[in-house]
Amino acid sequence: MYLTDYHTHSVRSFDGHAPMAEVAAAAELAGLDELCITDHCDFLDERGRPNRTFDWDASCAQLREALAGRRPGFTLRLGLELGMPHLDPAAAQAVCARPEADFILGSIHNLCPEKGGTDLYYVPYPDAAACHAALDDYFTSMALLAATDFYDVLAHIIYPLRYMDVPVSLEPYFDRLRAILRTAVEKGRGMEVNTCRGDTIGDWRPILELYRACGGEIVTVGSDAHTPAHVGRGVRDACGLLADCGFQYVCTYEKHRPVFHKL
Repeated sequence: MYLTDYHTHSVRSFDGHAPMAEVAAAAELAGLDELCITDHCDFLDERGRPNRTFDWDASCAQLREALAGRRPGFTLRLGLELGMPHLDPAAAQAVCARPEADFILGSIHNLCPEKGGTDLYYVPYPDAAACHAALDDYFTSMALLAATDFYDVLAHIIYPLRYMDVPVSLEPYFDRLRAILRTAVEKGRGMEVNTCRGDTIGDWRPILELYRACGGEIVTVGSDAHTPAHVGRGVRDACGLLADCGFQYVCTYEKHRPVFHKL
């Protein structure tokens, strides 16, 4: 089995805790064949303030250090997690045109600007009504993102559930999810199974079933690690789930082109 982690963060993310070299070393120690470091470039920060900056030079310098001393056969890629790119198409296009990145995760972390733009991590969820209000906003934004060309793979589609203590089913959103996934498939884009540091595996089964029913085949796997200790967590189990759901491949990327690896 080809083991990959295609959603990780270094100190080049506002919430990362280690340089790229340490993240890459942890990936090797975890027995991974390939790693992609996908630091944040969020068009809204965690409090909803506009942001359009990313220091590519600093990331490339760290990548060069991380590449030094890697074992033969281990592949290290530079990616990006691009948050809310539909809010500024011109800025998003400029980011996606940069030659440094092999891979771009398109993500939604925030409420829409009209509702304050706060990261869903900080939104209170006292009851089911609050959860559904956040999910309604989240999937509305995701539909807008899916219709753009500013991503290779849709990131952590079930992201808000991480922070909701109230039990919430996504079943009422399946029609909307189906439309989002169908759009991604028609555009030749994929989705990820995000293990959330190994904490969420089974939650992805219904989403994968929807995606496969839409004709989807492009799936990446990522731990969403923000520390070296979490790199690779859950990726083997995620690949097992993919196979169990009828998928034949897990994907990596090279210059925005998917590479298929047999499960």
